[in-house]
Amino acid sequence: METQEKFLSFNLGVSDTAVISLQHITEVLQVPLPEICAVPQMPSSVLGIYNWRGEMLWLVDLEEMLGYPPISQGPNLLSRMMAIVLENKGKYLGLLVRQLIDIEWLDTKEMKPATAELFYPKISPFLQGYFISDSEDMIFNLDATTIIQAPMWGIHN
Repeated sequence: METQEKFLSFNLGVSDTAVISLQHITEVLQVPLPEICAVPQMPSSVLGIYNWRGEMLWLVDLEEMLGYPPISQGPNLLSRMMAIVLENKGKYLGLLVRQLIDIEWLDTKEMKPATAELFYPKISPFLQGYFISDSEDMIFNLDATTIIQAPMWGIHN
């Protein structure tokens, strides 16, 4: 049984690495910050709406959502951010991330279960588990479906 899956890896916070399975990723794009329309009365991790292929794409600061300092406010704020567009059952959500690393094959059999004491409380609900890299670092496997369906958005088209 084939348990290798393709994942997109990216930085999370200053020193962490996370992956999301490619099967839920529709596109990766650069978003110019001035083109994001802010929406009032939203959680602070929701940056607003971006016009993507003629659709309204909600953009979320993934780091802030997961309990890290917001990337959308740091001193290293870039005028363009990388966004990973997730899709699940026709719903889309754009996650702004600091930096993409690579596309890699990981063996899902080697994924370890995420236990609450290992992770920030904010990140735990969105983890499928984690991998240990060759250099002994933890790689967080984020669950795209849970992120898209997070009740905090309350924005489902």
